[in-house]
Amino acid sequence: MKQVTGNNGTVLHREEPVQNGSLPQEENIYRRILKQYWGYDFFRGIQEDIIRSIGRGEDTLGLMPTGGGKSITFQVPALAKEGLCIVVTPLIALMKDQVQNLKNRGIRALAIHAGMNRQDIITTLENCIFGPYKFLYVSPERLDTDIFRAKLSRMHVNMIAVDESHCISQWGYDFRPAYLKIAEIRDLLPGVPVLALTATATPQVVDDIQKRLHFARPNVFRMSFERLNLAYIVRHTENKQEELLHILHSMAGSAIIYVRSRRRTKEIAELLTAEGITTDYYHAGLDDATKDLRQQRWQRGDSRVIVATNAFGMGIDKPDVRLVIHIDLPDSIEAYFQEAGRAGRDGQKAYAVILYAQSDKTQLKRRIPDAFPDKEYIKDVYEHLQYYYQMAMGDGAGCVREFDIEDFCRKFKYFPVPVDSALKILTQAGYLEYTNEEDNTSRLLFTIRRDELYRLHETDADTELLIRTLLRNYTGLFTDYAFINEDTLATRTGFKRQHVYELLLRLSRLHIVSYIPRKKIPHIIYTRERVDISEISIPPSVYEERRKRYEQRIEAMLDYAANETVCRSRMLLRYFGEKNEHNCGLCDTCLTLRNKQKNPTPSPKSIRTAIIQTLKSTPNLTPAQVAGTVATDKDIVAGILRDLMDERILTCENGLLKMQEVTK
Repeated sequence: MKQVTGNNGTVLHREEPVQNGSLPQEENIYRRILKQYWGYDFFRGIQEDIIRSIGRGEDTLGLMPTGGGKSITFQVPALAKEGLCIVVTPLIALMKDQVQNLKNRGIRALAIHAGMNRQDIITTLENCIFGPYKFLYVSPERLDTDIFRAKLSRMHVNMIAVDESHCISQWGYDFRPAYLKIAEIRDLLPGVPVLALTATATPQVVDDIQKRLHFARPNVFRMSFERLNLAYIVRHTENKQEELLHILHSMAGSAIIYVRSRRRTKEIAELLTAEGITTDYYHAGLDDATKDLRQQRWQRGDSRVIVATNAFGMGIDKPDVRLVIHIDLPDSIEAYFQEAGRAGRDGQKAYAVILYAQSDKTQLKRRIPDAFPDKEYIKDVYEHLQYYYQMAMGDGAGCVREFDIEDFCRKFKYFPVPVDSALKILTQAGYLEYTNEEDNTSRLLFTIRRDELYRLHETDADTELLIRTLLRNYTGLFTDYAFINEDTLATRTGFKRQHVYELLLRLSRLHIVSYIPRKKIPHIIYTRERVDISEISIPPSVYEERRKRYEQRIEAMLDYAANETVCRSRMLLRYFGEKNEHNCGLCDTCLTLRNKQKNPTPSPKSIRTAIIQTLKSTPNLTPAQVAGTVATDKDIVAGILRDLMDERILTCENGLLKMQEVTK
């Protein structure tokens, strides 16, 4: 056995010797599965190395860039084994997409997420125990429920896959406390290996992921994060809208534009639409149906541009995005790298552009007190939360409450952003659990009597089929609201989910049903009883250490944006611990360096001589006209002109330059 280096990066694993030039039996199985279900003959990059490692039952961490094919690395080995693979992912949209993709390939898969009612969850878990299912996708918040853990003990689990595994590390930019429960799940499944996957992890986070997931030994596979087709550009401009329009009019192809606020998504979308550029906007505050519709329109190419907050993009696989533009700076290199990496997944030339103004530095640093408000402020938020829920001292443990942050802020005169941060810090300190992942399931009630249904004349065949499906699958619809699931209705009618949603809205407008679509509502879960404000302790690991790391991430982002001399690709790779000795040749700093080498800056002496010769042959020129005759920086020319006037070699009268006359 020996250590080897994998494709484009250091790979730490043991390679088994191959006997007589033949493929190991396990490798034959993996390639047969790849061909059978995906139609490919060979794996890409380090996919096969990761598959063989987890296939041997070894805890494995795979670092692969966005679009590197992470899902293949757990789907293939799970299909090669008896039993079920549990996939932990925080992204409900991605979860649904992957389940549907697996079903389309004839592979049985299920998902459990916050939008499901208790009975649907129980049915799903029972199917995983008794049915021939190969994959169960689950959000990290669901891991900590009694019902999940009780059913888990009866499942035949062959491996655990953890997507976005950087979320388990407090050193990471997107730490989520719910991920810490994965280690407890491992204790319930002794001997079951774990495959952790991420596209963004610094060396410190890499070590922390393995520690927190209880790896038996370090085992990391690194694929180079270098994107040979992606040009990283920073444009310094004080007029971002003008520069944005210039770029979009100069370049063709699909684009994503990232902004910081929901309000800005609409403003920029309206600006682009007025310029004749087909544009939609997207943020977390839109209802699910609107988000789905806009995402599909953009993916089909009906909209060229989508303007979005960072709520957009995870799990979106559109290969032909030619341009990702950041109007506002992200607060970390990790976030920027992931969002920029959505450009050019088809391997063709693409651009990741930041529009940078002097004010961006101040604006980015203002996020620090918003993300880490004073400890006294955090304690005040905790105290006012008790007044909000009328929670008595010593009560609260185990209570779950819906949380309307806007209503809370109105009552106690707070701003939402620091309140949101305070609740997250209280979550990490162990006083409560604050989640905005919870979906209130859709509800429906028939507002006419059952016998009136048969006398309806306004309905078409699709509506009639939907009504029959509702009546077959849900009880009590005429007496009280029932929880319904649009995805289930879509499956059982054969309609698209969007069509089901539109039919339900039509039935509501006709006053046949009362339909309340699901919406995302934050929840507060009390993990312990209410304590007096004087007893609240927020340890350095939760506050001071995390604030310091946040400040360091912001400084790294600002250094990247302000840089004008170092290859941007090398800066990004170095941040993630990857050594790279060559420049990309595509970014703005590389292009500037190349132009300087082709057209070296003339020496001050030669510029001086050229100015004197110009004014001898053509007197009475403006300084701008003189600068235009010399191929160099205008500031350098201005300095030399001042020197020549100080030396009385040149004079300037009425804004015109000429040689000083020599008196004999």
